[in-house]
Amino acid sequence: MLAIGCQSAPSLQQQVEARIAGFRGTVGVYAQHLQRGETVAIAADEPFPTASMIKVPILGALLDKVEQGELDYHAELTYTKERLYAGEDLVGAFADGAKVVLAKVAMLMITTSDNTGALWCQELAGTGTAINAWLAAQDCVVTRVNSRTPGREADWRRFGWGQTTPREMATLFVRARRGELISPAASEEFLRCTTRIYWDSHALAAIPPWVHTASKQGAVDASRSEVVLVDAPHGTYVFCVITKDQQDHSWGPDNEGFVLLRDLSALLWRHFEPDLPYAPPDGMQRYW
Repeated sequence: MLAIGCQSAPSLQQQVEARIAGFRGTVGVYAQHLQRGETVAIAADEPFPTASMIKVPILGALLDKVEQGELDYHAELTYTKERLYAGEDLVGAFADGAKVVLAKVAMLMITTSDNTGALWCQELAGTGTAINAWLAAQDCVVTRVNSRTPGREADWRRFGWGQTTPREMATLFVRARRGELISPAASEEFLRCTTRIYWDSHALAAIPPWVHTASKQGAVDASRSEVVLVDAPHGTYVFCVITKDQQDHSWGPDNEGFVLLRDLSALLWRHFEPDLPYAPPDGMQRYW
């Protein structure tokens, strides 16, 4: 007999599609549970601006130089005021002639998303041209550095500093988690760098703080993005959410893109860890 009124629960893909419906802009999503193989893909191979997520491949190419013996990770560098990229950067606040080790500049590039430090690391990694060659070797077809990279001026005008897809950005983190990004040692350092994140009020805010995560965030007026690897109690999952052409250009925690990042992160946590409910405690918003 035909059962009347019985409906199966919506799939994870359907849940994500329902949440992004009506978003004022374009949304790309890629999520993958590494052990279960369950995936979500929405515009996952479409080019999006990276904003500060471009610092992920900069870090990767930098670590490759260290692994090849071309850079000393603890070499002492000298900061000069000509390197300043105007903003709120810590590296840019150094005194002219200040000494700093490369590892600390790389840490600030990722942890606080320091732009002055990132441009310095981009140069030390061999410039955007070398980083793009490294990306091609990682089978990244779309992810590229555009800024200060000859031949990519048109892409820079369209995407800004860099471009990527949700799938490619997530895959870099998966390779690191599996010890396959450059080498096991470089993979581990990549993960250690990306676990020390200052910007934790978006996707990370929907994940319990006692759970290990590695991530990187990016934001410009019309785009908000985040890639997160979650070592959850019942298995590791990764996701990358990127927006473009956002109508909401505000910068508060209730920006439509930031809210989307938190909501999708919470949705994924509930799906993969249904027996471990979590929500930020009352009053947490004052810290965002």
